Amino acid sequence: MEDTTYDLIIIGGGATGSGVALDAALRGLKVLLLEQNDFAEGTSSRSTKLIHGGVRYLESAVKHLDREQYDLVREGLHERRKFLHNAPHLAHPIELITPLYHWVELPYVYAGLVLYDLLSGKASLGRSRLLPASKARTINPDIDPRGLKGAVSYWDGAFRDSRMVIALLQSAEELGARLLNHTEVTALIKENGKVVGVHTRDRIDEDEKEYRTELVVNATGPFADTIRRMDDPSLSPVMEVSSGVHLVLPERFLPSPDGVLIPKTRDGRVLFALPYLGHCLAGTTDRPGQLSEDPRPTEVEIDYLIEHLNGYFDLKVRREDILSSFSGLRPLVREPGKDSTASIVREYVTDRSPGGVLTIAGGKWTSYRAMAETAVDQAYEMMGHSPVPCRTHDYPVVGSRSPRDEILTLLRESGLEEDIARHLYTHYGDQSPQILALAETEKVGARIHPDHPVIEAELLYAIRHEYVRKPLDFLIRRCSLGLLDIQAAKESLPAVLEIMKHPLGWDSQRAATMEEEAFEKLAAASGSFRSPGVTPAENTL
Repeated sequence: MEDTTYDLIIIGGGATGSGVALDAALRGLKVLLLEQNDFAEGTSSRSTKLIHGGVRYLESAVKHLDREQYDLVREGLHERRKFLHNAPHLAHPIELITPLYHWVELPYVYAGLVLYDLLSGKASLGRSRLLPASKARTINPDIDPRGLKGAVSYWDGAFRDSRMVIALLQSAEELGARLLNHTEVTALIKENGKVVGVHTRDRIDEDEKEYRTELVVNATGPFADTIRRMDDPSLSPVMEVSSGVHLVLPERFLPSPDGVLIPKTRDGRVLFALPYLGHCLAGTTDRPGQLSEDPRPTEVEIDYLIEHLNGYFDLKVRREDILSSFSGLRPLVREPGKDSTASIVREYVTDRSPGGVLTIAGGKWTSYRAMAETAVDQAYEMMGHSPVPCRTHDYPVVGSRSPRDEILTLLRESGLEEDIARHLYTHYGDQSPQILALAETEKVGARIHPDHPVIEAELLYAIRHEYVRKPLDFLIRRCSLGLLDIQAAKESLPAVLEIMKHPLGWDSQRAATMEEEAFEKLAAASGSFRSPGVTPAENTL
């Protein structure tokens, strides 16, 4: 018989919700997590892929003697260390080079980065450097040489965002948490004015159910106000969303292992080119956004990025070079008096609605663990339970509990090609041997696409252990193929559907529906950069 009563029901299966689920489960709470789409389908898989303290916020903190921004940067730098320690297979340090084109900028920016290092303390990832123009160009030839006076380099972290969500959820599930994706909350259950449960609907099977709880935690990112207003429609909004668009380009656009970053363009935005899974990830925009479950880049945003990448970097990007693009909604906490979303600091807040829903909102990926700790601390207070200390400060997530070299040696000695071995480790860590065993016992070791290192066994593993229920759950958020190369994802879809049918019990009608939906989404996603002047709806495969 299905269990329908929980200590904590968490709505939202992204960075914050998965962090809350792990923290609460580690403290012994009985947890149910609900996500209306796939886990990490929204903002949490559409990030810049950086773990950082916030260099530009530090500049503002010093200029305006703003203690809150200063503390936010310091917290981010220390959370960065914990992130890298707890998920070493998914996160790693990266050196970022900032080219400078005015002599006065060299000492000014370098001094700021030295302060950034000092704030890191023992959590420092490496020392900042002041580089002459020739050295900067040697390290990264993509830096625009026109008028270049020199550069500074500093260290931050990079990671695989959607994989981190899965690792957090698997870690929570180990401890007894229950996790349901493609399951939306359609209403809150209230008794005597207090929220005591939720009505849900499975978006695939159409099943409707009720679950009871002591406390509902709203961790829905940009959709936080939607859940708050389920409790009280009169509540004022706490969220402001902005749109961040990124492009994925072939590796030739950034053959260096270092990233290039412009912390403040002429119009006040951050611009970067980063190495990511054998490709170049470039971005980003920062424009007021519209709430959407599936935000997509507009042609204006694509054109903006191409123009600015070619203006600040020596890249020569054309539309036909783009392999993929994606748009994410940043969940920003409203700040009165701010004239643009770019000026809003990525702080986080908690809020209690009249019916007792606890909302944790704002923040960024770097602060997910601290946000979860804050939320669960407040959950104990609201439930009237004796507090239990947080245990996530030093808790390795699933996939990170065996040494890197040990796992890579095992994979290589099995006869796997080098690119497949590296792909398996960087996505699954010490769970990779399970995928290797599946490949051998069930004869599913072939590549899904000839140009990429994804193999069939990953899909079986993802269905059994990673909550995959739709083709794009796997293609985009588990193996990263759809994130990196949309055309390759389209070409791989028939093989993926064929493998999924049997273990998920699809009949021919369900398989056809899944195929149509996946093709439509992939075609729409490629429309903005493949066909200038044509809206996504007019693109056909």
